[in-house]
Amino acid sequence: MDPTARILRLLSLLQTYRHWSGDELAQRLAVSPRTLRRDVERLRELGYPVLTSRGTYGGYQLAAGTRIPPLLLDDEEAVAIAVGLRTAANGSVAGIEETSVRALAKLQQVLPTRLRRRVEALAVATEAVAGYGESVDPDVLLTIAQACRGSEQLRFHYTATDGSETSRLVEPHRLVSRYRRWYVVAWDVDRGAWRTFRVDRVTRPFANGVRVPPRELPAEDAASFVAAALRSRPQPFTAVLRLRGTADELRDRVPGWMGEPVPDGGGTCLLRTGADNLEWLALSLTRLDADVELVEGSPDLVAELNRLRTRAEQLTAAP
Repeated sequence: MDPTARILRLLSLLQTYRHWSGDELAQRLAVSPRTLRRDVERLRELGYPVLTSRGTYGGYQLAAGTRIPPLLLDDEEAVAIAVGLRTAANGSVAGIEETSVRALAKLQQVLPTRLRRRVEALAVATEAVAGYGESVDPDVLLTIAQACRGSEQLRFHYTATDGSETSRLVEPHRLVSRYRRWYVVAWDVDRGAWRTFRVDRVTRPFANGVRVPPRELPAEDAASFVAAALRSRPQPFTAVLRLRGTADELRDRVPGWMGEPVPDGGGTCLLRTGADNLEWLALSLTRLDADVELVEGSPDLVAELNRLRTRAEQLTAAP
């Protein structure tokens, strides 16, 4: 391997995990321990703070340094980027939440302590306007993201729908942002099964330092796994709708989380859907881009739809 390409590969490996043994790195790079030591020194000369530990469990670790590595960023730019990524991770810009968390995890790993404090101070002093979806602490997201990247076990407290709280030990696989809500897909160590956790219900997460080999997810990807898990859960608020149009016509006009339109003859389809938030379900039904009729719905849902209609009539009434 070309020396420059090898050093870049070494940097990529160090950014992936928190700690590597010398033997692991040398084997990955197909070099001798002596060549590995020279490459590590070259990274240090370039400004990347690589720590070395000796002994049975010794190895190399990329740590926060006293200055920013050569990313062509000054301190002010680094702080601005970190704050922007934290904001984007909260869903202020739809579609880039997951990317923002991954980028923030990488940047946070190399930020000097003085700059981390500035980022935290700005976050504390800034209040975002609430939107749809539950608020998630960016620090919780960051802790989970770093554990995912490092294939490191994670322990946290989790509050279930009924309000009960449990302590969970998991092997986190991936974070998924879905319709303004965050989920973490993880292998639950105590239960011996894959689970999906809502991040807004996670508190006090911390990585315990135990690195584990990645498991094979029983799905095409993490997003598909979350979608299937949510569809399999009973929802407290449900509805059956009749929509005018064919399944092909409606597929791109009905949000994926609401389910699949099923033809029922006569140029219409039935849609069975549900949610754990009554207001969100009612509002979503009013925003469907199709001629729609409510076939089945709870009295609470009907009352909420009537409330929305009354409010709309009040807003559009002539002065």
